[in-house]
Amino acid sequence: MRNMFKDAGILLVITLVAGLLLGLVYQITKDPIAIQKEKAKQEACKEVFADAFEFEELEVTNPNAASWVEAGYAGESIDEVMAAKDSSGNTLGYVITVTTKEGYGGHIRFTIGIRNDGLVNGISILEISETAGLGMRAEDVLKPQFADKNIEKFEYTKSGASSEHQVDAISGATITTNAVVNGVNAGLYYFQTELKGGSGNE
Repeated sequence: MRNMFKDAGILLVITLVAGLLLGLVYQITKDPIAIQKEKAKQEACKEVFADAFEFEELEVTNPNAASWVEAGYAGESIDEVMAAKDSSGNTLGYVITVTTKEGYGGHIRFTIGIRNDGLVNGISILEISETAGLGMRAEDVLKPQFADKNIEKFEYTKSGASSEHQVDAISGATITTNAVVNGVNAGLYYFQTELKGGSGNE
């Protein structure tokens, strides 16, 4: 019995010490991690809105659930919205972070830069784990096709894009293509219904 209490006491001390060390490591690394996350966020915003002077985070307003699903975006969510501002504080447009759950390998997360007139500056892929050599080609194949387009809604095609609103699918990766196109369209729908006309300004 004495040995049992002794062993329990040793385990308790080890647990307490480990807990204290973990807490110390967390406190030490918390600020640098937060700084790196903010830096990565600003870089992603700059990629899709190069001429903005600064970015201001806005509250994400939840679109009407029924209309969101009816529009075909049940698998997409709006994670974050940043107002892209010039040096005088005027809003040039928005950077919208979207996550789509429809990827072949899981969630795909990216930012979209949309100007006040609806022009898509481009997208920046933040997280993707699709099949190597297929869906992972989204960066090279899909990303350039959204840049500098003023389109209300995109669609993908497997037979070659013949108009501005069409996006050439990645060969052998239709699911990935569909996920990215739906995600971009979800961002555009959010812009059109929640932000267009300056309704997202403070």
